[in-house]
Amino acid sequence: MSLQLICNQYMEGVSKLEEAVKRRSYDSSRRRAQAKETRSAVVRAACELFVEQGYGRTTMTDIAGAAGVSVETIYAAFGNKATLLHEAWDITVGGDDQDIVFHERPEVLAIRNEPDVAKRLMLHAAFSTQTAQRIAPFQLMVQSAAGADPAAAAMLEEMGRQRLVGMTVMAVEAAKTGQLAVSEEECRDVIWSMTDGMLWHRLVNERGWTNERFAEWLGRMWVHLFVRP
Repeated sequence: MSLQLICNQYMEGVSKLEEAVKRRSYDSSRRRAQAKETRSAVVRAACELFVEQGYGRTTMTDIAGAAGVSVETIYAAFGNKATLLHEAWDITVGGDDQDIVFHERPEVLAIRNEPDVAKRLMLHAAFSTQTAQRIAPFQLMVQSAAGADPAAAAMLEEMGRQRLVGMTVMAVEAAKTGQLAVSEEECRDVIWSMTDGMLWHRLVNERGWTNERFAEWLGRMWVHLFVRP
């Protein structure tokens, strides 16, 4: 056998091996993408059903039917309904399924980077009004279920804890500017108490305020309470 023939056979073998590796890599990437899409569909279906029907009345079978998957698939991916509730909250508060801490999201960083605290609070109020439209229905659902379901009660506590962490970051940074008229703790606690979506729900949904009116009022309230004249 000639040296040229040996070289050609070797190169042909290498080429086939490379193609096989690429094919396996493609198949693996495709499976991961499909698994991610399925997981997202299940979480969004669960979120919608929890809000529409209530957490306690929504079954895993309901969620599987809405997501177009088997119940076994849901149990394999999430384990239980409480985990689904937690993940439903994550996409509700963030608005998507990206794994980014809320106060590190680009839109929140833009607020945190505003040097003028009065302007920062007005931006925060407008952003809080936007997020309230997503979180208020979820908050109401969890509150309703918390009295009878330990998982919902734990979720309600966790939601408050997460919000407190975020408001602590905002208050600490505001205090560092020297522009606050109140303590860092008071700023944190008051904003925390007004950003769970319930104040927005009462004034917008129940009293008929527009989102624009609410955002403007909330921002001016915070500026009046917190910023040195």
